Amino acid sequence: MAKNEILPKIGSWSFIIGIVIALLVGLYTAVTIEDGNNFLLTQNGGYVAWVLAIIGVVVGILAAIGRGTITAKETPGFLVAGIALVVMYGVFKGVVITPWLGSLLHGISMSLSIFVAPAVGILAIKTIYDMGKEV
Repeated sequence: MAKNEILPKIGSWSFIIGIVIALLVGLYTAVTIEDGNNFLLTQNGGYVAWVLAIIGVVVGILAAIGRGTITAKETPGFLVAGIALVVMYGVFKGVVITPWLGSLLHGISMSLSIFVAPAVGILAIKTIYDMGKEV
């Protein structure tokens, strides 16, 4: 298997694994928020957050070099969706909605933001570089 064939598979699998881990961590975080704690603010939660962020960096780098799941055509949509996700986390961070619903939205948006933010940052820098290069 050539190197060019394996990078897209790594990009696809890292994106899927990152989403699944983020959703599971978000659900667990929602349970811990209801108990008065926040899993992602503990030491073990910090390690999980680092894993999510590293997977997000892998997704972002592979997308930036054109070997990931996010193509150049999809980049603007991904950037907007990523920004919306980070804003959603900011909104649900301080909002207290009925038991479980607020915690669920807070936990899932927090873990997904930790995963997506590095990829959004890398792709935003690449997009700005490409725009400046065309001038």
